[in-house]
Amino acid sequence: MIQTVSLPIADEFDPFAARLAADGQSLNRVSLQTLQINVGKMCNLACHHCHVEAGPGRTEIMAPEVCERILNWIDLHRDSLDLQTVDLTGGAPEMNPYFRQFVSALTSRGLHVLDRCNLTILLEDGYTDLPDFLAEHRVEIVASLPCYLEDNVDKQRGQGVYHESIEALLKLNKVGYGMPDTGLKLDLVYNPVGYGLPPEQAPLQADYKRELAKRYDIHFNQLFTITNMPIKRFEHALNRDGKMTSYMSKLTEAHRMGNVDSVMCRNLISVGWQGTVYDCDFNQMLLMPLDGAEGLIDEHAVEQQGRKLWDWTPDELVGRSIQTGKHCFGCTAGGGSSCTGALT
Repeated sequence: MIQTVSLPIADEFDPFAARLAADGQSLNRVSLQTLQINVGKMCNLACHHCHVEAGPGRTEIMAPEVCERILNWIDLHRDSLDLQTVDLTGGAPEMNPYFRQFVSALTSRGLHVLDRCNLTILLEDGYTDLPDFLAEHRVEIVASLPCYLEDNVDKQRGQGVYHESIEALLKLNKVGYGMPDTGLKLDLVYNPVGYGLPPEQAPLQADYKRELAKRYDIHFNQLFTITNMPIKRFEHALNRDGKMTSYMSKLTEAHRMGNVDSVMCRNLISVGWQGTVYDCDFNQMLLMPLDGAEGLIDEHAVEQQGRKLWDWTPDELVGRSIQTGKHCFGCTAGGGSSCTGALT
């Protein structure tokens, strides 16, 4: 039976919306440059900070027919879209059986594709040839490596993940990723181990580049610093350790008005594994679709009943007011946070 709550999320008190109003600001989508698509929640890891709650036991996978409908929507509206990038995420997006066909179809349309890679998947049976495939299609790899030190990575992502990640990075360097003059972009993602905010991105990137080169002769292009969102697994940890109130205070006190103009949702929409549309990946995990399934608290029901991408026109998506909540302070605190790192 489908469960509902008495009030939809949008009707609950929203401190972020109140802050915007107090500052005389609004948050609307100004263009649609990026489609961020969750192609499934299956993953070979189960990281402590994962806001998707992905893991080996998850069975949600975007079906080939959903991928095809997304491609058809892109083809239908391409002339009226400013679409440049398709950002594939999960779970481990590579575990979707249709991943390679989907990537090939997207790149054949001249779209820039990002693969949100956990690195360790590249060592698993059936995936060891992925570096060559990704290089062939000029896919940008955005790889999670929350620290250049072993203890911190294994603490957050599981025992042995650090050395597997290093091995995978060496494989990527070998086929040209992150190397000069190849054009094959390899970006790393840092998110804090613990309950702090990320440090400044540029100095930390310099530290990463120096230490990884010195220790392993590993090279990459950019480091993205991303704030841990107070939702899902990280939210559970905050509540377990009695840190939720202090963490939210830290986020709200570090809010910067200037970051509001640069948050990723202004130029992006998020698409769930059955095609439902959200303002961002975090709203997707909080069951806040743009339309339909209002008040449902079952994620499968939300994905099933929410209004699908192919039921929208670009004109309906651009200019639309963006749904917000207290978690949005995670994007505007300090140097800001987006799927491509700090905002300032």
